[in-house]
Amino acid sequence: MAIHGVTPVLNVSDVPKSFAWFEALGWERGFSWNRGGVIDDAADRDEHGVADFGSVCAGDKATIFLCLDGQGSRGTVMPKHPGDDCTDGVWMSWWLDSVESLEAMHAKATELGYIVTMPPRDEPWGVREFHLRHPDGHMFRVSAGLGEGG
Repeated sequence: MAIHGVTPVLNVSDVPKSFAWFEALGWERGFSWNRGGVIDDAADRDEHGVADFGSVCAGDKATIFLCLDGQGSRGTVMPKHPGDDCTDGVWMSWWLDSVESLEAMHAKATELGYIVTMPPRDEPWGVREFHLRHPDGHMFRVSAGLGEGG
C-alpha cells in the first residue's frame, strides 16, 4: 500500500472566518463549497450561500479541510497551563523549515492577538515549538527542527 498523503478535517463554526485566520498566517485557500457546489475562486460565498466546506493549503506540502459544524468535534476545554495536553479538539503538528521561521510565525500570531498557549521553547526531542489554538479549539504544535537533521 502506498499512501500519498493525509488531510485532516477540522470542525469549524465559520468557514470564512477560519479561512481568514489561516490566511493571516500565510496559508492560502484551496477551494470552497456550499450546497450549490464549488464556489468560484474559493470565495466566502456565492448566490447559494456561505461556504460550508473548504480547504487551506501551504504550498503542495500541507492541506487542511474545514467543515462547518461536522466531521469531528471542536475544542471546548481551554488549557490550564502552558503545554496542557488535557485540552480537547484536534491536535496536530505544523512543521516549519527553520527556527527563524518559527520565531517569525510566533511573532505574527502574537501580533494578531491569536491564542498562544505555550511560548516557543526547545524540546528534548530536538525541536523548538510553540502551541497555537485555533478559535474553534484545535491545537497546533508549531515546530521546527533543531540542529543537524532537524
